[in-house]
Amino acid sequence: MSLKSVAAKIFAKNIVNKTLKWVNNPIKAQEEVFKNLINSAKNTSFGKDHNFNKISSFQDFSKQVPVRDYEELKPYVEEVLKGKKDILWPGKPIYFAKTSGTTSGAKYIPITEESIKEQVNASRNAILTYIHETGNSSFVDGKMIFLQGSPELELKNGINVGRLSGISAHYVPNYLQKNRLPSWETNCIEDWETKVNAIVEETINEDMTVIAGIPSWVQMYFEKLNEKSKLKVGDLFKNFNLFIYGGVNYEPYRAKFENLIGRKVDSIELFPASEGFFAYQDSQKEKGMLLLLNSGIFYEFIKTDDFFEENSERLTIKDVEVGINYVMIISTNAGLWGYNLGDTVQFISLKPYRIIVSGRIKHFISAFGEHVIAKEVEQAMQEAIGATNASVNEFTVAPQITPRENELPYHEWLIEFERVPDNMEKFIETLDASLQNQNSYYYDLIVGNVLQTLKITEIRNGGFTSYMKSIGKLGGQNKVQRLSNDRKLANVLHKYSTTIS
Repeated sequence: MSLKSVAAKIFAKNIVNKTLKWVNNPIKAQEEVFKNLINSAKNTSFGKDHNFNKISSFQDFSKQVPVRDYEELKPYVEEVLKGKKDILWPGKPIYFAKTSGTTSGAKYIPITEESIKEQVNASRNAILTYIHETGNSSFVDGKMIFLQGSPELELKNGINVGRLSGISAHYVPNYLQKNRLPSWETNCIEDWETKVNAIVEETINEDMTVIAGIPSWVQMYFEKLNEKSKLKVGDLFKNFNLFIYGGVNYEPYRAKFENLIGRKVDSIELFPASEGFFAYQDSQKEKGMLLLLNSGIFYEFIKTDDFFEENSERLTIKDVEVGINYVMIISTNAGLWGYNLGDTVQFISLKPYRIIVSGRIKHFISAFGEHVIAKEVEQAMQEAIGATNASVNEFTVAPQITPRENELPYHEWLIEFERVPDNMEKFIETLDASLQNQNSYYYDLIVGNVLQTLKITEIRNGGFTSYMKSIGKLGGQNKVQRLSNDRKLANVLHKYSTTIS
């Protein structure tokens, strides 16, 4: 065992002990974060506009600060973009994470010195927690790759602007710099396919031990490695035993990954975003991710079913329940206040507070009142794959409101199969039955003959990749929308389809 490996274990134990202090006092941890945030920002423009000097409780805060999305916060952000100080947070942010918005064009999310420190620490602590639990630290001696956006930044009124993953590339600890791949030059390549090909060339003969990224794009990397080497990834990289991911649910990809790798590997799920780092998987034995309650983020939760109602109740962690779908609202040390992140979560444990990401508040199907969410379709897909020996590259779901004459409406699943099910009829039955079991509204619509059983449209091999490329969102942090309440995405994807079953 190397000196670096031994040191990692010692460091891991220290970090886990520190983590346990706030894990065992979660409400106190959030109260301290809340007080620090309000006190720090009371002299900012936002703080003055919302009477922060009079806020002494969460009840005061919820009266003074409404829930906002990016569009509603944008006037303040635009002032910061002009180079003005003390608008949302003391001073100026050190970065803007530029993301592509679906309705408002580019979004610029402020990142401060305080918030980037928490992001970096959370990434580090996720790995150290894994080391402490498993005792596996040998991977620190091998090569690690993080498939991410370009680290090149542009300067805008004295503030660096770039993608979050590219910004994060500037914060790789010194002790890991020699282990990190790809090279800076390769990482700066903008075209995703060119970049992945270059990464393959740089890594194919290395001792890769950790690979990280969004599953759909790591899958492309694995496929290219298979094609070039004629070997399974696990045979090519014999010491590869840890996959780190975030952004999407890994389960629909797991069977395909294990086939590409040739064996099972441990995985760590992360919940990072430009707006903050919210949670990470803290155990290989327990489901869900540990919600980070002392990391400069104050959390509120609104029940998804109530979210679009006037005066919907805003809850803190002391009032949440297991198994309820919540919209997560954040206030942060980057100057986001009562901010609707757009993600929905469910608590699967309150001791400690562990969550799963259940979807997006704007990404659901309720064309007939069923309110189907991402978690439900992903669970259904996982069950259908397991029941029929299928393998799926990618999929999305949309309602078909205007079917053929004399047909009932239905949900259309557009699926790109790596391996077609042994029994397609059983695959469809399993999908539909799982969705009915999880969602009583969908069950009632099926039983009541309002909807017919779902239908599948097969997308040709590489179809989803071609679609993402066509809209300029191939690779990086971009993800295929899992489900939608209209036909826009489905109609476009039909040109990549093969047959309808």
